[in-house]
Amino acid sequence: MKILMLDSSTYGEDVNVDKFYGLGEVKSYQTSTRQEALERTAGFNPDVVIINKIVADKEFIDCAPALKMIAETATGYNNIDINYAKEKNIRVANVAGYSTDSVVQHTFALGLYLIEKMNYYDNYVKSGEYAECPIFSHFSNVFHELSGKTWGIVGLGTIGKGVAKIASDFGCKVIYYSASGKTQDVPYEREEFDEFLKKSDIISIHAPLNDKTNNLFNKEAFDKMKTSTVLLNLGRGPIVNDADLTEALEQGKIAAAGLDVLGKEPIEKDNPLLRIKDSTKLVITPHVAWGTVEARTRLMDEVYENIAAFTKGEARNAVV
Repeated sequence: MKILMLDSSTYGEDVNVDKFYGLGEVKSYQTSTRQEALERTAGFNPDVVIINKIVADKEFIDCAPALKMIAETATGYNNIDINYAKEKNIRVANVAGYSTDSVVQHTFALGLYLIEKMNYYDNYVKSGEYAECPIFSHFSNVFHELSGKTWGIVGLGTIGKGVAKIASDFGCKVIYYSASGKTQDVPYEREEFDEFLKKSDIISIHAPLNDKTNNLFNKEAFDKMKTSTVLLNLGRGPIVNDADLTEALEQGKIAAAGLDVLGKEPIEKDNPLLRIKDSTKLVITPHVAWGTVEARTRLMDEVYENIAAFTKGEARNAVV
């Protein structure tokens, strides 16, 4: 069996993939442009391709007549033409649940960094000002306890529920907004969007991108939020309008934002968010919330198991 990895850098060179070589002949590339992906696939003619961001459309699939399986190294598979893969009798398998703990952890890393004004206090000490301080402490940038605050969650799936549990442990009142309108059997209150915005002190987004969530957090939404609100986006970038968020932060409509996802990744050089240099107001991480080494190892272990199962005729984690 011939296995082709086209964008191995997306799951990290520090993750051991040696066991894949026990499944057959493996050829691996760290990154591939669209043209390189087509040429490499046609040249190697694999039985299995392992991809993350590579677009597996009709043109791509037709490059490899021997192709029998597409192994997606992610949960989402919108980069794959599922219908055409089915037509060609090509198995498609994804991976779910590998990053839950990692994303939940990153949510609180971003949130606490902003809520406790860590950047300000770290800079205060390192600038030398603390060495000149006449007292042992310094309270010029006020911060608050989470206990008693309202933590609003958009997207109460597995990750959202993980965040809700820890927020509750901190003493927060947890509420949620359901873009689908569904009420879940959970010990948290569901609010309509306007009330959700008005009540929340912290908002974390863990929702998928769809017609109901696209551009959900725009100028109109920011106008309804508390000026003390901290917004955290760990769902999908286009759920938050970058230009409107920039304006909201610059005008003090909300207190701060932590983002791990953006509408365009990598970030475009003219993205207005880059105007905000103050890390007490805005922290952006480059889509790393999912990527602890443990999560990436689980991911590739699952991909391996999907391919190994396929060789035995089993449809493990198959979407096609």
